[in-house]
Amino acid sequence: MPKVMAADKPWALISEVGENGYYEELAVIMKEHFQIMSLCDFLQNPALHGQKIQVLFMWKFYPEATPALLALLPSLRVVCSGGTGTDHLDIPYINSLGVKIANTPHVVSDATADFAMGLLLASARKIFEGQEIAKAPNTAIIPQSLMGVEVTGSTLGIIGMGEVGYKIAQRSKGFDMKILYHNRSRRSLEDEAAVGATYCENMDDLLKMSDFVMLSLRFTPQSIGLIGHRELSLMKPTATLINISRGLVVDQDALVQALQLTTIQAAALDVTHPEPLPRDHPLLSLPNALITPHMGISSTSTAKKIIQKMVDNAIAAVKGLPIPDEVKPQL
Repeated sequence: MPKVMAADKPWALISEVGENGYYEELAVIMKEHFQIMSLCDFLQNPALHGQKIQVLFMWKFYPEATPALLALLPSLRVVCSGGTGTDHLDIPYINSLGVKIANTPHVVSDATADFAMGLLLASARKIFEGQEIAKAPNTAIIPQSLMGVEVTGSTLGIIGMGEVGYKIAQRSKGFDMKILYHNRSRRSLEDEAAVGATYCENMDDLLKMSDFVMLSLRFTPQSIGLIGHRELSLMKPTATLINISRGLVVDQDALVQALQLTTIQAAALDVTHPEPLPRDHPLLSLPNALITPHMGISSTSTAKKIIQKMVDNAIAAVKGLPIPDEVKPQL
């Protein structure tokens, strides 16, 4: 394929290149096909640059596709968002402007499932607490407070058995876990048999029987507050809640209370609302809450796959071709 000269490349808007944006090795993938401009540089003179921008690349929700920003981009053809979720996008509004939307499905599932198991193991075996004690200058003995929960042979309840949820089940099978799942639709008997999963039509049954409850469902308006006071009260007092879906799926006030009163034993969260939490949020000070900054897809190989998919979608949009991963409003 002949090399595209910089002057001939279509323009794309990004957050920035660097620690708070795209690592240089990822930006290189974009630069092969696009003339990229950081949001900071763009906002210095939007009237000059706005007509050039045909693609908005969103990485970890930035730059936000707000009406104010979109109004500055009259030539925009596509918003390419990294990751699977699209709840941060006003799809009908963006489409009403004649702008397409694309995401990057299927390339984030393995990394997310790996991280979900990492959260489960770290919380159950108090790995981070152990690290703090091991590194503390005054540690002389290993305290009994590091006694953890056995993962092998325990019961994992997965709420949301889509692509990611199923990969979590596959990994859990290696720990000889008993797997329950609740989903909008039941998976095939072959899928269930492959991972030894049992379908729970009633989510309450799953909550009552699980030692670990994993939230891996796709976020929709109907899933807001899915786990609240009532649901937490159904869980075992020895159970752990793990959330890799979206923060709004859990009523955080109810979760704080459940952790304070030990209604449940622990929570491990890669997602919160908002992100990051205010520095004085009570979840941050609870010893039985493990919180990470929405880093489930943060692996080098996965990031490269995401960027390549974003670029492929953008190239198709600019050329007026069908976009491989176009997102359309749900009817």
